[in-house]
Amino acid sequence: MLKPLHDNVVLKKEKVEQVTKSGIIVTGDVQEEPDYATVVAVGEGKYVDGKLVPLTVKVNDKVVYKKYSTTTVKFDEEEYLVISEKDILAIVE
Repeated sequence: MLKPLHDNVVLKKEKVEQVTKSGIIVTGDVQEEPDYATVVAVGEGKYVDGKLVPLTVKVNDKVVYKKYSTTTVKFDEEEYLVISEKDILAIVE
């Protein structure tokens, strides 16, 4: 598994399959991908004034993130996103 450093977070994109009212399945190729994902790993935090400040997000949180702030990494046949916590906009509750 990937272990992020500092204030970085590893995300796994949610796969969304939409069905129209007439029952047609819209694939990921046609629709725009969502800007939300599930947190799969978090770093230890960042140092502020010499003190370690832990991250706000936790593993299994669903989050909304800035679309163009991620780095895509392929690991064990899976695709993950690595992002700084400051580029995560919200936790979905």
